[in-house]
Amino acid sequence: MDIDQSATWRDLEVRLATTTDPRHRQMLQVVIDHGKAEAAGDVDALVDSLSADPEYRFWSQGRDVGPKGRAEIRSFYDNFVASGAGFFESRKLRIVVDDDTIVTENAMRAIVSGNLARARGYAIDDLDGHYFVTNRTVILWVFDEFCALVGEDSYASTDIDDIQRVPDHQLPAAYLAMLEALQLSSHRSR
Repeated sequence: MDIDQSATWRDLEVRLATTTDPRHRQMLQVVIDHGKAEAAGDVDALVDSLSADPEYRFWSQGRDVGPKGRAEIRSFYDNFVASGAGFFESRKLRIVVDDDTIVTENAMRAIVSGNLARARGYAIDDLDGHYFVTNRTVILWVFDEFCALVGEDSYASTDIDDIQRVPDHQLPAAYLAMLEALQLSSHRSR
């Protein structure tokens, strides 16, 4: 079960290579750096890319559940990293760029813990297990005049019955290394 985290920014890099407008190039680079920071668990880099008063709008089942303001978004990313949610790939099926927004249509694949799968609404029987999940999202990456992210407007479609337990012996080495690093970090902060 391979998850290629670099797929999250690879299609954006291809688009960047063919983009000539300087503002569009800068915006694409911000989204590329954002994806790399998520994969690395670098909360400071994620928050540093944001404008002074950002808002995330995560639309799911008709409701916005996204964090608002830098403090809430930092807390969101602290929890995101600590939960292991950063182990995913997000292939860009479509990329649209204008002067204020980048739109990406994404096919996402991830391996998540049993706790995270349950928190996302999946019916699982073993919280100690690890699960392969997929979803589709459309994200509107909104920028201010300085090319800082004003926020993300995300629309997701997830089939909560589409889940597959990953046997421990098939867990990718990178996923296991991430879990080990999270465990060490958790012990240090106590």
